[in-house]
Amino acid sequence: MSDIGQRKPLLTPERRRRGIYILPNLFTTANLFAGFYAIVQAMNGNWEYSAIAIFIAMVLDGLDGRVARMTHTQSEFGVELDSLCDMLSFGAAPALIIYEWALRGMGKLGWIAAFVYCAGAALRLARFNTNVGIVDKRFFQGLPSPAAAALVSGLLWVFNDLGYQGEEVRWFAFALTLFAGLTMISNVPYWSGKDINLRKSVPFIVVPAIALFYVLIASYTPGVLFGLFLIYAASGYALLVWRFTQRRKNPPSAEA
Repeated sequence: MSDIGQRKPLLTPERRRRGIYILPNLFTTANLFAGFYAIVQAMNGNWEYSAIAIFIAMVLDGLDGRVARMTHTQSEFGVELDSLCDMLSFGAAPALIIYEWALRGMGKLGWIAAFVYCAGAALRLARFNTNVGIVDKRFFQGLPSPAAAALVSGLLWVFNDLGYQGEEVRWFAFALTLFAGLTMISNVPYWSGKDINLRKSVPFIVVPAIALFYVLIASYTPGVLFGLFLIYAASGYALLVWRFTQRRKNPPSAEA
C-alpha cells in the first residue's frame, strides 16, 4: 500500500507558526482600548472622558513604536495592528465624538464633515504605510492622524470645560473638523521629531524648560494641549510658505 496519505508535511521556515512580540503589542492594544472607551463615553454623554481617552491613545501610540525599536521587537504584525488601532482611535472615534457633540444638529453638513475627517484619516494611514522608506523621515506628508484627533477632541474638551454646548460652537467644530480631515491628505510638511536623539546630552537649560512645560500643562490642561496642537497644525503651512519663498529667492539652475 502506498503511504502517501500518511506522510506529514515538512515544517519549512515559511510554514512554521510564528509568534508575536507581547511588549509593543500591549501598548498597541491599550491604544485600541482607549479609542473604544472614548466612543463608549461619548455615547453616554461623558464628553470630557472621551476627549481624555483620545489623548491617552496618542501617548500609547507614541510608546509602542519606540518600545519596539528599543527592544528590537518590530514585526509586520505589529505594523498592521498599529494601523488598524490608529484608524479606530484617531479616525473613527474623533469623527463619531465630534458628530455626537456638535455636528448632529447640522443635518447633512454635519455627517459629511465627520465622514471627510474619517476618510481623511484612512487615506492618511494608507499613504503613510505605502510611503515608508520613500519620503524624508524628518517630515510627515500631511497632518498626522494623532495630531488631527488632538485638534478635534481638544476643541471638545476646551469648550465643554468652559461650559459651552456643542450646538453653540457647531460652526467652529464644523470648520475645524474639515480642516483636520483635508490637511491629513494634503502634501503640507510637518516636522516628525524622529531626528531627536534621546541618548544625546543636552544643555542644562532644557531641564527647567521641561519643568515649565509640565507646570503650564498642569495649570490648564485642555487649553494648553489644544493650543499646542493648533500651533503644530499651523506650523506645517508656515513651513510650506517658507519653502516656497526660498525657492522664489533661490531658483534651481537648469543644470541642477
